[in-house]
Amino acid sequence: MPLRQNGSLRQEDRVDMAPRLHRDALYIGGQWCGASTGDRLVVENPATEEVLGFVPAGGRVDVDKAVSSAAEAAAEWGSSSVDERIAVLRQLGSLLRASTPELAALVTDEVGAPIRFSEKVHLGLPVSVVDSHVSLLEQGALDDERIGTSLVTKAPMGVTVAITPWNYPLHQVIGKLAPAIAAGCTTVVKPSEIAPLSTFMLFDLLAECGLPPGVVNLVSGVGSDIGEALVSHTDVDMVSFTGSTRAGRRVAELAGTGLKKVTLELGGKSASIILDDADLDTAVKATVAKAYQNGGQTCSAWTRLLVPDRLYDEVLERVVTEAASFVPGDPREPATKLGPMVSGSQRAQVLDYIRKGEAEGAKVVAGGAYDVPGMTRGHYVPATVLTDVVPDATVAQEEIFGPVLSVLRYENDDDAVAVANNSRYGLAGAVWSTDVDRASRVARRLATGRVDINGAAFNPLAPFGGFKDSGFGRELGRYGLEEYLQPRSLQL
Repeated sequence: MPLRQNGSLRQEDRVDMAPRLHRDALYIGGQWCGASTGDRLVVENPATEEVLGFVPAGGRVDVDKAVSSAAEAAAEWGSSSVDERIAVLRQLGSLLRASTPELAALVTDEVGAPIRFSEKVHLGLPVSVVDSHVSLLEQGALDDERIGTSLVTKAPMGVTVAITPWNYPLHQVIGKLAPAIAAGCTTVVKPSEIAPLSTFMLFDLLAECGLPPGVVNLVSGVGSDIGEALVSHTDVDMVSFTGSTRAGRRVAELAGTGLKKVTLELGGKSASIILDDADLDTAVKATVAKAYQNGGQTCSAWTRLLVPDRLYDEVLERVVTEAASFVPGDPREPATKLGPMVSGSQRAQVLDYIRKGEAEGAKVVAGGAYDVPGMTRGHYVPATVLTDVVPDATVAQEEIFGPVLSVLRYENDDDAVAVANNSRYGLAGAVWSTDVDRASRVARRLATGRVDINGAAFNPLAPFGGFKDSGFGRELGRYGLEEYLQPRSLQL
């Protein structure tokens, strides 16, 4: 049985090691069934570099079966009652809560996220997203709307495809499945080949939720193969993709030939702007945490810190002190705040960016491109701070996807906005000021989809999505639900 390698282990090591989790079936038409190829994907634990498990590498035959199953179920689920959909979502939320310890541990093992972060965010966010869709349905999000002499109704998009990344494997799937279920759509999920195991466990839970066969389907495999087959399939009505901008362009190209609806949540290079009247302690602590959360492997991470020139040295001293608290360690240990990169190739990419930053004139004042002392296994990168970074530098323009924070200077509010907007991305950002009105004025000028003011809490009911190369369409809340609906007007 051939193996496709995703990590850095040698082939003979992979074959000899007994995997902790071995999945040998796909979820299609309401049941687990063997894949057509016999191939499988190896999943590595990035903290130990050992095999964690295997999942099937599906083929185009499996894609056809899954899409056909979703298409056959579309009419029935599309005509289901709101109460039926609420019952499914409530059951899913209950099962996720009950399974949090096991699922959080699995996410930590396959992604390398610190266990406390896995419990709070990797599991906490999916639960809140499911709950929010229950609330939306209860509040009449699908109700007809009267506009003058017209009655506007909302029809489900039909068969949807969800292609998700490895960095937030559960949250990204739930962020697409919850609105699809709520809207009355059927779905085929294609998880990342790097971290698919938690999605398989999620489908174990979905199998208990009373959904009709074919409403949710799971096909794992390589994106360039089955991902493209799913996006191109003639019976698919909508594609929701989260991943790199490069892959997003390819998804849009393929989907465009079939005039399919597409939502894309892509890369980011978000700026955190400290205005000259900000609470520096709070702003620095929150920005550093946001830059390094999930190992920096977060599309909305605040990886550029913009500081007034006159406060630069003072802020930088605080940043370096705060960065020192993010010591790489075993992600299973509750005290660990910084785990490994998801793979050896990801680690190498991050280190290359640090070196390029230095070559272009940036100074490393914390961390750097070196092996972490005492860590003999695992894909670790130290928490890194780069100073003297100019706005057009590579490290200020490209998404590094690792624990690297670039600190930039600016002169005044207008200059801060110009530096923040000097990016092809526009996903998230932050503004810090004791004057909330001033902060809001600056935030409104940022070409980005989401801005946190003074560290405001994440709101699962607010729309999430980007401007420019960060994609289009929105997820979460009412705006995310509407992506899965087609308005239809009845002229009365």
